[in-house]
Formats: sequence, structure tokens, C-alpha cells
Amino acid sequence: MRPAHLALAVLVAAVWGVNFTVIEIGLDHFPPLLFSALRFLAVALPAVFLVGRPKVAFRWIVAVGLVLGVAKFGLLFIGMDQGMPAGLSSLVLQIQAVFTAGIAALALGERPSRTRLLGMAVALAGIAVAAVDEGASGPLGAFALVVAAAACWGASNVLTRRAAPPDALNFMVWVSTVPVLPLLALSLLTEGPSRDLAALRALDWQGAGTVLYVAWITTVFGFGAWGWLLRRHPASTVAPFSLLVPVFGMSSAFLFLGEPVSPLRWCAAALLVGGVALTSLPPRRGRTAGPLPSTGSAGGADRTPGAVPARTGRP
Repeated sequence: MRPAHLALAVLVAAVWGVNFTVIEIGLDHFPPLLFSALRFLAVALPAVFLVGRPKVAFRWIVAVGLVLGVAKFGLLFIGMDQGMPAGLSSLVLQIQAVFTAGIAALALGERPSRTRLLGMAVALAGIAVAAVDEGASGPLGAFALVVAAAACWGASNVLTRRAAPPDALNFMVWVSTVPVLPLLALSLLTEGPSRDLAALRALDWQGAGTVLYVAWITTVFGFGAWGWLLRRHPASTVAPFSLLVPVFGMSSAFLFLGEPVSPLRWCAAALLVGGVALTSLPPRRGRTAGPLPSTGSAGGADRTPGAVPARTGRP
């Protein structure tokens, strides 16, 4: 990989990692479901008019839009709004690789290798350590919501595998059109129209900047650059850079939000990243199917390892 391409891969990981800190700042300006709806609205318009017609059946766009956009991002934003730290959220979401492998084994009959099973066990140990750390200092309910968000991400990965979109950016932009109305409806029902209107009336440059970052920088630039790299390099070369996402996520949360990183959290990070790295290793030829694709951005989102298809690869 050329130095410029190497720098671009690191930059995308940094963008996706810092995304969690930006989400935390945005939640000071918007209720979580409204913030998530605005994020997808900003992605969909005007990008949907620039990427061309959908390249997969619309049923797959709707399915991924509901599971990834409404369920995964809704749970993530609510969890963070209820006290889940940004840095820890960027780490815990890595468990989506384990959920992806497990759901694929049940739904697609993909038998995981022994190495992948070992990686899943190590990553789950990391989640247990992170839960102990969070239980000592923060709300376990918010922690559980982010784990549930990771499970929804895993389900959306399997749906994306079935959809097999040839263009990752085109697919994500069209997927982003689906969650806007459901999220707005849920926001009105649960967060209330008065709270939503108050947030929109108080919109300032910082609030607008968080929406633009999570929409255009994280999704449009992030997915565009990642797809560009995957078209020029093997997926096995590009995918490991996504392991840097929680590193940037935890570091940016420490620098900009003052979030402490305890020894237990470092231990959880080592177990989770190591386990996900094992889960992401390509299987021996002829034994198992290739790793599944991952959609979303980090926090969209939000890209994590263990999620690159065997041929084309996509974040």
C-alpha cells in the first residue's frame, strides 16, 4: 500500500473513531432519536440524487434501513444519551463481529472455524470485563443498550450479505432514506414534539456541525474513501485498519470529553480488539464462508472489523 493510501486508511479509522465523541457532543443539542433522524436525513439529501438508482432490490434496502438505521442507531444514541461513555461505546460496538458470525451460522449455515470461535470467546471476555468496569462507574442499562445495538448491527451485516450490494456508498445512501420517518415518528412519540421543537429552535453552529460530521464526514467521506481503498487493495490489507477505530474513539473521548480510561477498560480493549482480530482472520479455503460485510458508520458510525466480504469487500 502506498504511503498516501496508508494515510487515507488511518484517516478513515480516525474519522470513524472521533465520530463517537461528536455524537456525545450532538446529544447535548438534540434528543437521541431526533439526532439520529437528522443524521440520516442529512445523508440522504442531497446524496440520493447523486449516487444513481439503487443497485439492489428495494426490500433489502428497507430491511437494512430498519435494522441498522432505526434499531442499531436508535439504541446506540439512546444508550449514549443515558450515560454510556463515547470511548467505551466505540469499543463495545466491536462485539458486532461476534454477533455477525453467530447470526450467520444460524441464518446462513456458515460454520465458524476454530480460530474464529476462539476470537469470539476472547471478545466476549472483553465485553464481560467492560461490563464489570462500567458497572462500577456507570449505568449498566445504557451499557446493555449499546450491546443490543451491536447485535442489531450484526443482523444488518447478515442482511447486507444476502443483498450483496455492488456499490457500498450507493447502498448506504439509499439505506439512509429508510430510517428518517420511523425515527421522527418515534421521537415525537417518546421524546415529545415540544422537546424536538425546542432543540430545532436552539440549533447553533455546534449542533449543526455535529449533524454534518456524522452524516457527511463519517458516512459519505468515510464510506467513499473506504470503498476507494477496497477497489485498489485486497480486503485483507484494508480491513485491519478498522481495528484502529476504538483506539481513536477512546483517545478522542479522553482528549475532548475528559473521559477516564481505567486499567480494567484497557484490559477490556485488549481482549475485545484481539478477539475481533481473530474473528476477522480469513478462514482456510474450502472450510467456511468469508467474513460478512459491515454497514453503517461508525456510530456510525461506525465501521468495525470482521466485516469484509471475501471478494469485493466493503465497510
